[in-house]
Amino acid sequence: MKVLVTGATGFIGYHVTRHLLEKGFSVRALVREGSDASLLKPLNIEIVRGDIRDQACLMLAVMGCRQIYHVAGDYRIWVPDSRTMYEINVQGTKNVMQAALKNCVEKVVYTSTVGVLPASSKDKTANEDDEAAYSEMVGHYKKSKFLAEQEVHHYLGMGIPIVIVNPSTPIGAFDRKPTPTGQIVVDFLNGKIPAYLDTGLNIVDVEDVAAGHLLAAQYGRSGERYILGHKNMALREFLACIAEEAGTEPPNIRLPYLPILLAAYMNEALSQVTKTPPRIPLTGVKLAKKYMYFDCTKAVMELKLPQSPIEQAVKKSIRWYRENGYVHAKADRRSRNRLST
Repeated sequence: MKVLVTGATGFIGYHVTRHLLEKGFSVRALVREGSDASLLKPLNIEIVRGDIRDQACLMLAVMGCRQIYHVAGDYRIWVPDSRTMYEINVQGTKNVMQAALKNCVEKVVYTSTVGVLPASSKDKTANEDDEAAYSEMVGHYKKSKFLAEQEVHHYLGMGIPIVIVNPSTPIGAFDRKPTPTGQIVVDFLNGKIPAYLDTGLNIVDVEDVAAGHLLAAQYGRSGERYILGHKNMALREFLACIAEEAGTEPPNIRLPYLPILLAAYMNEALSQVTKTPPRIPLTGVKLAKKYMYFDCTKAVMELKLPQSPIEQAVKKSIRWYRENGYVHAKADRRSRNRLST
């Protein structure tokens, strides 16, 4: 069966593509002009250059494909100009759905995010049935993905069989950019995270997320959401896990929230002038104010979503970053030496 994958050069999209090939699918990937497709070349898949913002090239890319895995998205905490993010995440999703409708595609798996769901707390997890309002969305990424899901529901009403998957916080190898979560790992290994904020995330192996996409196409009910996640972890616990797998010490200083928020506002103002990413992203600090804990029971029960050990995913992430030049040797060696003395 021939399938189309958008966003195949991205973190999740690359793993989805690999998983599809392992399961015997014929994969066509829509890749933007100028995008680095070097990771895809060894996979021997069909690469079509184009952009989901271009309806004409998207229509050609979809032709002959029975399924679409729409993974492409602009995932950044800070952007100098948010218009591109809305063009990709909202209009791009609308274009994909239009192409699916006109080509009578059998199944679409749309990659959303848990960010469109309401925030939780230490004691209460959110699930697929919990609804949030647009006014609750913090930052342009969440806002744009919220609006994109609205577009998906609009096309569901036209009869397209669409399954929505909401990955939580994936981690693993081949996170090239890296994603905000991958950046935490890189910064920690480079000795740039001496302290932590009191917040929490739901962490999942990116390979389980990839498997979840295929399971959603196979077993997911059209119009339903499925949270592709695994373990709820306080940030301190997550950093301790990285430290354990990296052979170094975890931070033991908890930062007060308000001074960090003030520093983030100052960083944001400077970034608007310099057009360079802030060292302390304001959106990231605002997000850290709330816990992002989720109940993944529905995906585990209905899709048989794998739940691989988080330690295994963290280990793969650390190894890949070390082997691919993301970690400064001196900082890494200094961290390991501190543990041994």
